Amino acid sequence: MKKFTHLDEKGKATMVDVTAKENTLRQATAQGTVIMRPDTFERIMAGGMEKGDVLGVAKVAGIMAAKHTAELIPLCHPLNITHVEITFNPIAGQHRIDIVAQVQVTGKTGVEMEALVAVTTAALTVYDMCKAVDREMVISDIHLVEKRGGKSGHFVWGKKDAREGSRDQ
Repeated sequence: MKKFTHLDEKGKATMVDVTAKENTLRQATAQGTVIMRPDTFERIMAGGMEKGDVLGVAKVAGIMAAKHTAELIPLCHPLNITHVEITFNPIAGQHRIDIVAQVQVTGKTGVEMEALVAVTTAALTVYDMCKAVDREMVISDIHLVEKRGGKSGHFVWGKKDAREGSRDQ
């Protein structure tokens, strides 16, 4: 059974010591969804929200959030992130927007939290910019899709092979 890495021998919260780790390429992808009313979706796609370019602002917010994750999550290491990409996949028939964040670093620790914070912040920004016309939006299904690099290796969400990672472990 795996142990929690952020607990010391007395069970107290601690920052993981990564001093002895080698710098390696580390990547993470996270995803989330914002579901909204059909008219809200149409206004976003047409650029008709009073606050401006919803997806453009949400993209910048997600990138900024990834870079500031260590300021938000107490035990995260500050990282010199080398790349953040935020993409939006509008699904018209379901009046939803899927948000994907990919984060990359060459460092001693992974970027899973940075990808998750980026997706969450982008989704919250969509909500904030549209709440005047639709307070029933739902932010859902935020999860790590994939991570590469580091000692724990490659993880793909939902994969059953224990060496590849699984949410069922």
